Amino acid sequence: MGRTVRGLDAAQRRAAERSEQVLDTALLLFAQNGYLETSIEQICGTASIATKSFYELFADREECSLALLRRTSERLAGLMAAAATQATGNERQEAPRLLATFVHAFVDDPRITKVTFGMAAGISAAVERQRRENRRWAAGFLVQLWDRYDGQPAADQAAARNSVAIGLVGGLFDLIADWLVDADIGDDSQVEALIDDLTTFYITIRRGLTR
Repeated sequence: MGRTVRGLDAAQRRAAERSEQVLDTALLLFAQNGYLETSIEQICGTASIATKSFYELFADREECSLALLRRTSERLAGLMAAAATQATGNERQEAPRLLATFVHAFVDDPRITKVTFGMAAGISAAVERQRRENRRWAAGFLVQLWDRYDGQPAADQAAARNSVAIGLVGGLFDLIADWLVDADIGDDSQVEALIDDLTTFYITIRRGLTR
């Protein structure tokens, strides 16, 4: 039996490494050229892999795009979970820090910003479902955070609070998307202004929820 590392044998490790290589290349090309203007052949040529190797990983370009969105959301989930475990203050103290972590996860890499906010919408029904799933995850993260500060809600309040969380996440994403229209994401002062706006929005919604 071949040696395994982290539960993967040599063939599985090679496939995982090749998948990361393809996704890194797809991120680069989607950000540069857009989804519709990027072909599988371009991805393979830039990644220096055979087209056959691409199809061993993904059924088509849409599946590659879905995998890229999932990878982005998984990395964000890990980042936010780590930030939440470090929270020691009250919610008003911690909200700006958590929102700053959220914003920097996107704007520190302009490719991720462009692909997540400028490209993903409208590609396909499957991609839209993934985007909605990502937002539901973010809403669930907020609900867990609120449980820490507020305690478990009554049964008749839980559904309403979940709906507020989904709406809040949608508003945060829309504010970022609107900001990106004219923003210079390399300007730290503009990024800080965005974080301040998101924090104000978050606190306003939460104030209404906790009354």
